Amino acid sequence: MDALFLFVTHSIDTWGYWAIFTGMALESANIPIPSELIFGFAGYLVYLGRLNFEPAVLCGVAGGLLGSIVSYALGYYGGRPFITKYGKYFFTTPSKIDLAQRWFDRYGLAAVFFARLLPVVRTFISLPAGFAKVNFSKFAVYTLLGSLPWTIALIYLGVALGENWYLLTAYGHQASLGVLLLLVIALFVWWKRVVGKKNK
Repeated sequence: MDALFLFVTHSIDTWGYWAIFTGMALESANIPIPSELIFGFAGYLVYLGRLNFEPAVLCGVAGGLLGSIVSYALGYYGGRPFITKYGKYFFTTPSKIDLAQRWFDRYGLAAVFFARLLPVVRTFISLPAGFAKVNFSKFAVYTLLGSLPWTIALIYLGVALGENWYLLTAYGHQASLGVLLLLVIALFVWWKRVVGKKNK
């Protein structure tokens, strides 16, 4: 883990936005690189003035979308048998697939959106979407919309924490749930306002 920490931070420190894009593409394609580490350090570099917030968010979202499309394609063209047989070669285990599958079976495409804010599930949710051969355009839109608040929140927290940005790597799961809770509250407030106006 220490070696991964040093490799990721050194890469982002050296290559900047490209490293953020590549790191998130790998993470979303089932490679276990913590997004809290990528975005937390990116936020720290924004705090130092070495990166800008908006491009960092854009690269994070774009990388996450690309990696998710790769994962979706693996599920779409390979199917569950292929992933079960060869998943170990790209860090995918049956238990992780089962977890993502349960979420998708229960919530369908909505899981593609909300799972982006949840630990572990967000990395693998694209696979069952591919298994089910859901509409690609809808998959891409839900992935994009789900990735955006997560990316913004983590990079912002990295900026806000400054020298203590590394705390995100220790409390990443709690951060995920916090972002999800805030999103649910925001959606509830929006829904109440929209429905309230229509009922007046």
